[in-house]
Amino acid sequence: MENTDILISGAGIAGPVLAHWLRRNGFNPTVVERAPAPRPGGQTVDLRGAGRTVIERMGLMEQVRALCVDQRGLGLVDRRGRLTARMPVELFDGEGIVSEIEILRGDLADLLYRASAGEVEYLFDDTVTALAEDADGVTVTFENAAQRRFGLVVGADGLHSAVRRLAFGAGDAHYRPLGGHNAWFTVTDRLDLDGWFLMYNAPGGLVASARPGRLPGEVKAGLAFRSGPLAFDRRDTAAQQRLLTERFAGAGWEVDRLLAGMARADDFFFDSVGQIRLDHYTRGRVALIGDAGYSPSPLTGLGTSLALVGAYLLAGELGAARTAGTGHRAAFARYEELMRPYVTRSQELPPGGMNGYAPNSAAMIRLRAASMRMMGRWPMRGILAAQFAKAGDIDLPDYALLAAA
Repeated sequence: MENTDILISGAGIAGPVLAHWLRRNGFNPTVVERAPAPRPGGQTVDLRGAGRTVIERMGLMEQVRALCVDQRGLGLVDRRGRLTARMPVELFDGEGIVSEIEILRGDLADLLYRASAGEVEYLFDDTVTALAEDADGVTVTFENAAQRRFGLVVGADGLHSAVRRLAFGAGDAHYRPLGGHNAWFTVTDRLDLDGWFLMYNAPGGLVASARPGRLPGEVKAGLAFRSGPLAFDRRDTAAQQRLLTERFAGAGWEVDRLLAGMARADDFFFDSVGQIRLDHYTRGRVALIGDAGYSPSPLTGLGTSLALVGAYLLAGELGAARTAGTGHRAAFARYEELMRPYVTRSQELPPGGMNGYAPNSAAMIRLRAASMRMMGRWPMRGILAAQFAKAGDIDLPDYALLAAA
């Protein structure tokens, strides 16, 4: 592997983690990011299982804990805001739907960026537009920067990955819709959350949620709904918000206040709910990590774990192959071997899938609340514990120890 220059597309969660570990393994990573700076805001993400181990091995756990959002757990509410069921953080030893370590995605991304920025080149406000691979490397064409050569290219650029489109084929052949759409945004209206992540279901497969942010008065809101495929322009925020307003207006609880706050939000995000399914996560000199290669969907709560673990394993295997002189093909094969079982288990949806998350009828909504009230008891406790345990269902190699052996 003569050329140790590696391009990483995406500066979210997976990209900076990969860059950090590649530097530790003697490579020269460059990260390109479409946004003009690390993306702020976003919803809370959880650190659990093997993903938590990766953060610990980076020496960042103390800083992560300092940025954690304090939440008491998940609570379901009815149209009038009365609690119908709740799942405290402690119920599954801090590994439940709301975990012991919850951090805003923007805070985590900024922390990971700062941990690598001093040693890694970042190209913001740019993206990859073409890849030309040959026996010795990849010639990359950017939208703004000059064309450059790299030994390898890694796509860490999310559900709509440009690298995946260029290297694995255009279109949505790898995307598996799960029957819904969701939106996330921040509002500053004071809602009486009392520290809880509150979720409200309305007939027609509507879901509204609100959870505390890290800053006083900050509320992280969500709106989701059941539907078949919808044609929408991902760049047309106004049209997306009109769609949500038409679907949710007058739905009950605090929904109208959330809709009013949505119009003022500067971090609004809307997309369909789905997974990325690929037969291989690598092709030639290109690899995919995180949502670009194996998005499990928000329904699983395991996207952050997959991103962290995938970045750690790919960098570690590339480092091991470089030491052994076996080249990137051996590293890619080992990365796939280790990652595939973890991804397969993580992409298994919780009981009910989208139907369970967004019930259509009032009767099914009542059943969902009754099921949550039973989650601390047999047999529901065992079923849910198995779902949450997937985050730790992999033995991470300690590459530092392997290199010293």
